Amino acid sequence: MSINWFPGHMAKARREVEENLKKVDVVIEILDARIPYSSHNPMMDDITQHKPRVVVLNKMDMADQAETDKWISHFKAEGKYPVAIVGRSHQIIGKIEPVAKAATEEVFERMESKGINKRAIRAMIIGIPNVGKSTVINNIAKKKIAKTGNTPGVTKAQQWIKAGKNMELLDTPGILWPKFEDETVGKKLSLTGAIKDSVVALDEVAIYGLRFLLQHHPEDINKFYNINADADTGVIELYESIGKSRGLKMSGNEINYEAVTNRVIYDIRNGKIGRYTFDKVSDFNDDSQ
Repeated sequence: MSINWFPGHMAKARREVEENLKKVDVVIEILDARIPYSSHNPMMDDITQHKPRVVVLNKMDMADQAETDKWISHFKAEGKYPVAIVGRSHQIIGKIEPVAKAATEEVFERMESKGINKRAIRAMIIGIPNVGKSTVINNIAKKKIAKTGNTPGVTKAQQWIKAGKNMELLDTPGILWPKFEDETVGKKLSLTGAIKDSVVALDEVAIYGLRFLLQHHPEDINKFYNINADADTGVIELYESIGKSRGLKMSGNEINYEAVTNRVIYDIRNGKIGRYTFDKVSDFNDDSQ
């Protein structure tokens, strides 16, 4: 499954990020806690490498807590400043602000040594589409400023937002990279809703999700769909079992495979089956336990 998706507004957004970096003290990257590796835009590493980086693992309530803890340790080891949150919570400024202060401590020490008066922390918010960036911003600002929606590419322009007395945020549109070299990354992004359903083969995405759960959480998926499957169960048999269990049939009592695909993606994407992290630290870090 080859995915190329790079709308024109995203190319423009990348240029604007580069141009506005000089205005900020720190970069706050919003990631999906279910896919901390796959929801990170590798282009941003080159663009923002000279700025301190706060890494916000959003949607932690939909991810495996043990894996989230491992990712927090992983990012700390990389010299970043991680924090896990639930973006819908109205208390998130209390979690993000202390981390931003820690990340910018040296920046403000240098400013103070030059006789520059202390001011609010200026932070640029970055993140790929649909990681909950707008929800986080609205809750930090205590009012609806950024548009939200379960559709990639809702935010289209940059805007400054006051966050209490100690922070000012520069919001940016969600930016994806031009091509996913790893097909699995594309499937994970689709499974969690970061890219439009219209640009992917949804059946491949659903099959990936089912295979992942059967490998790592077979009890959960069998209980949820009231089926009896394992990692060796064939795709057709799996679809037939879920279709029968959920009554997803067409005329003639045939299983509606498209309906099964859509149901599986919906159930996984919205955390109906359970809390899962599809990016395991151990897959990306040889030193992880």
